[in-house]
Amino acid sequence: MALVNPDFVNEVKRTEEFNASACMNCGVCSAVCPMGLELLPRKLFRYVLLGLEDKVLANTETIYSCLLCKMCEANCPAQVHIAENVRFLRYYINKKVFKL
Repeated sequence: MALVNPDFVNEVKRTEEFNASACMNCGVCSAVCPMGLELLPRKLFRYVLLGLEDKVLANTETIYSCLLCKMCEANCPAQVHIAENVRFLRYYINKKVFKL
């Protein structure tokens, strides 16, 4: 069972840099990822947009495994700012989990 956290959704919506709603879920990002991170960004961004904070936090290791190389971003047909979105999630995790 997944719990929706409306506070999580509201915090994400306040951040203009987080443009994951533009994602078409085409899979190009996963196909070109040199790390082979299938979760990023397709499923991860959907979790965020649906307010599934627990699922996002459960994937902290994967979020920090991203090299931020922007291969996915350079090939994204929807021009999603993937690296910035991942940076935002890292910031959120640092604030929420690690209390930094």
